[in-house]
Amino acid sequence: MPNGIPHSPGTVSEHHPDLLEMRARFERATTSPVFQVTTCLGLIAGLYLAVSPWVVGFHDLDTLTINNLVLGIGYVLPMTGLSPAYDRTHSMAWMQAIVGVWTIVAPWVVSGEVATMGTIANNSTVGAIGLFLALSVAALGRHASYTHPHTFQR
Repeated sequence: MPNGIPHSPGTVSEHHPDLLEMRARFERATTSPVFQVTTCLGLIAGLYLAVSPWVVGFHDLDTLTINNLVLGIGYVLPMTGLSPAYDRTHSMAWMQAIVGVWTIVAPWVVSGEVATMGTIANNSTVGAIGLFLALSVAALGRHASYTHPHTFQR
């Protein structure tokens, strides 16, 4: 009990009105059909990115195969955490946007001669979809945390 102030775990988050209001807004955002569809599509895009070398047929290009596998898993893992704990992990959507951009440019920047028509088309498409979905999730979180000054709360 430093400074004579009693501390019990969870006291601030359980009783602070701003935090309770923020959690309620994030809860509304995560239960919206738009968020749920976006999250589901993001999971599908990430899983496809991970297996795309075998689907498209460039699994013999080791550097891009490993790149897509690792990035696909890295894209999916935060999506599994976004739904149940969005108020604590919403910044992960920005990491996923970076993964989307990297996926687009990867055929040209990873080592080896991997920039074929198939790898470019695959990574550009999946990267653009992943980037769009990540920015959509970030925008939903921003919209959920914004309260217009003239809006009356009941």
